[in-house]
Amino acid sequence: MNCAARLMLIAGSALALAACTTTDGSESGPEVQSAASQAPAFSLPPTPADPYPSTYKPYPGVETLIIPTTVFDGAGGRIDNGWVHFRDGKIVAVGGPTTMPPDVPNVIDGVDKFVTPGIIDIHSHLGDYPSPQVAAHSDGNEATSPTTPDVWTEHSVWPQDPGFSRALANGGVTSLQILPGSANLMGGRAVTLKNVYSRTVQGMKFPGAPYGFKMACGENPKRVYGGRGRKPSTRMGNFAVNRQTWLDARAYAEDDNPKRDLAKETLVGVLKGELLVHNHCYRADEMALVMDMAKEMGYRVTAFHHAVESYKIGDLLRENDVCSAIWADWYGFKMEAYDGILENAALLQNAGACVVIHSDSPNDIQRLNQEAAKAQAAGKRMGIEISDAQVIAWITLNAARAMGIAEMTGSLEPGKMADVVLWNGDPLSVYSRPEKVWVDGALLFDALDPKRRPVSDFELGQPGEGDVK
Repeated sequence: MNCAARLMLIAGSALALAACTTTDGSESGPEVQSAASQAPAFSLPPTPADPYPSTYKPYPGVETLIIPTTVFDGAGGRIDNGWVHFRDGKIVAVGGPTTMPPDVPNVIDGVDKFVTPGIIDIHSHLGDYPSPQVAAHSDGNEATSPTTPDVWTEHSVWPQDPGFSRALANGGVTSLQILPGSANLMGGRAVTLKNVYSRTVQGMKFPGAPYGFKMACGENPKRVYGGRGRKPSTRMGNFAVNRQTWLDARAYAEDDNPKRDLAKETLVGVLKGELLVHNHCYRADEMALVMDMAKEMGYRVTAFHHAVESYKIGDLLRENDVCSAIWADWYGFKMEAYDGILENAALLQNAGACVVIHSDSPNDIQRLNQEAAKAQAAGKRMGIEISDAQVIAWITLNAARAMGIAEMTGSLEPGKMADVVLWNGDPLSVYSRPEKVWVDGALLFDALDPKRRPVSDFELGQPGEGDVK
């Protein structure tokens, strides 16, 4: 065999060897390579449209008739000697003395008592600033950037906060919106919850409720970030940062293939009307400017919160269909709250604007009925008469409308959720409190039954603590 032949033989052997072994000594070849080529390529799972869906399921209830009783329906109506019937978690009918009630085995005596829809708090930080209020629990403000639309408040909510059950038992609160704090111009997404016990926040999430979006004006953002020597440090800085952020979001929305951005996804949701804007704002001049900015950028404000100067622009708020979520008598604790007056709610109501009484407090959420009554009384002293039935709407249906859940709750209308409170007296009296509270037709609190007095897991075994121990 000549030299050339030997070289060809060696080369062929080397090729065969390469086809049979790999660098780690494992066998290869046409069959193995074919199997490898048939393996599916790695791909990311699709992004869910709703990555944190509600898993809320109503607690079991029984068909119930409350009769006779005084009914405030939440929509501005009052029925004396009336009755309320609910079944399968829904309101079936509300009637008066001239209508025939159904024949129901479970009848609740409502003599000398009052029935309202479940109370709704549009502005709460329960779960994000839970009790006990210690630094380890302070999760409401992502105060690291003037705009944080990417954060979702539900990711801070602690379901074991004892404040939830206190709001239910002492205040008759059946639904509430949990907002981020007001350190930032854009604080993030808000979430609406049913006020029920659950191990997870998803188990409390109000099914079908739109997300809110928290914004803030004025002193808080400029103090927090100006104090760090960065923009914004003035009110004009606040608006400049807001406007540029909205412009960037609009550009993102117009991009055919943008890199995914959680902050801009939220802002585009606002521009599409899918998220409702709740804007912390005290001064009337700033509220007017914000409404102009909303028109410029293509979104709308659902409600101004705190809004101690709303009374100065009631006509503008009515024309722009913007609610004022306010306190009855908190004012003067900082400069932008200096010009608040007790008659704010009454003047807004008189101007035909939307009024909501909110808490922003783990204590006031337990007595929103009293806060509404105080605002009513302030109006009466200046000659503005507002009916009790209308005042109840300030803490029920008006709040539901501003939260985007009025089709489901907020009033005692057939087909709506049976979120119901039986009060032991006039709900606008300081001497009255909830006797029974139903959420979706399930009796979750009964002052007369020790077995239906909720206490948070966190407080179990702690003598003297809890709601009604």
